[in-house]
Amino acid sequence: MAPLLDHPEIQRMDQFIQHGHTTCLKHSLTVAYYSYVFSKYLHLDVDYESLLRGALLHDFFLYDWHIKESHKGLHGFRHPKIALNNAKKYFSLTSIECDIISHHMWPLTPSPPRSKEAYIVMLMDKWCSLRETLNRSIVVLPFEKYS
Repeated sequence: MAPLLDHPEIQRMDQFIQHGHTTCLKHSLTVAYYSYVFSKYLHLDVDYESLLRGALLHDFFLYDWHIKESHKGLHGFRHPKIALNNAKKYFSLTSIECDIISHHMWPLTPSPPRSKEAYIVMLMDKWCSLRETLNRSIVVLPFEKYS
């Protein structure tokens, strides 16, 4: 993941707030971390590189979604496609990474994930978003004691 993290466009994600006081970059790194720990805890047979890269890129939309003028339409519905287009512009992606980025907002968006990795990131994204929005830990998942 180091080459991705060093990319200047990835670093721009640290300029935008995602939930509460959490930046887009920190949120994406947290989702990647929990996706990895969750998968290891359950001994899941997944493509860990695609899991981590897809998690890092799932919110690669590069605008402040809190400012209506910064984007068109409803952010929750549109940002997966914007993130995917941005990711394709700067990086070569696997089909699993595309699946993760495109479907992480399901069921808000109509198309469900197709891969195990995309389901994992979708679930961990919701978990991390809830914690960031509430700005506290409301409950500890069993696998968190290993992190």
